[in-house]
This record gives sequence, structure tokens and C-alpha cells, in this order.
Amino acid sequence: MVRRRTSQRRGTALIEIIAATVLLGVALVAMLRLAGRAAYVQQGGEELQIAAGLIDEQLNLVLARGPDNYGSRYSTEGPCDPPFENYRYRLEFVAGSSGNPYVVTATLSWESPLGPRSASVQTLVAPRPGENTDADRAPGQMIERNTR
Repeated sequence: MVRRRTSQRRGTALIEIIAATVLLGVALVAMLRLAGRAAYVQQGGEELQIAAGLIDEQLNLVLARGPDNYGSRYSTEGPCDPPFENYRYRLEFVAGSSGNPYVVTATLSWESPLGPRSASVQTLVAPRPGENTDADRAPGQMIERNTR
């Protein structure tokens, strides 16, 4: 009888080891899937952060140069500057009437391993005051400053 109990214990231990190995394998597969998903989401987040910065840059250019006749003076679509040449921007303007702000839409699109993606922002930009929006803003004569 002693031999039977020892052999039964060995058989039970072998089944427990096989079950533990299967559970460990399932847990490792689940962890690898989670790590892959985290990398996927991280890459998408980085792309959106870059896109937000590039859209902000385009809207700041519109704000600095003024929305009046922007399309006739500057490019309203094309690739972004290096190292972001795989991103393309497009600006659209809807003129406001009699001093009302322009509706400016900035759209950025890019190819991603996740597929084609795009982001868009719409904002209001007031026209620059005055008749001559490209006026030289330098003072008429030099300003003398006394420093002590």
C-alpha cells in the first residue's frame, strides 16, 4: 500500500505541474497582448500630440499674418516642414462680414501604421485692423535713449 500512495502522489504532482504550466502560459500570452496594446495606444498618442502642435503652428501663422487674403499670399495646403513631412496641412477660410471674424479650419492628415488619420480644428480669427495689413511697423525716426 505504501507504494500505491507514492505513485498516486507522483501522478497528482505531475497533473498539478502541467496545470500550472498551462496557467502560466495563458497569463504570459495575456500580458504580451496587453503590452502590444499599450505600445499601439502610445504610438497613437504621440501622433496626436505631434498633430496638435503642427495645427497650433499653422493657426499661429494665420494669427500673426492675418486672415485677410491669406490664401493669395501664403500656401494654404501642403506638407509640413521637416522632420514632419509625412504630415500634410490644409487651411480653409470663411470670411466674416463687415468686421466679423473669419472662421478658420486647420486640418492635418497623415499616414500611420494604424491607417490614414486626420485631425481638425476650427476657430475664429479677427481681421487685422486698418487698411494696410502689411504696413512697416518700424518707427518713423530713431528713438534716442539715455541710459545711466
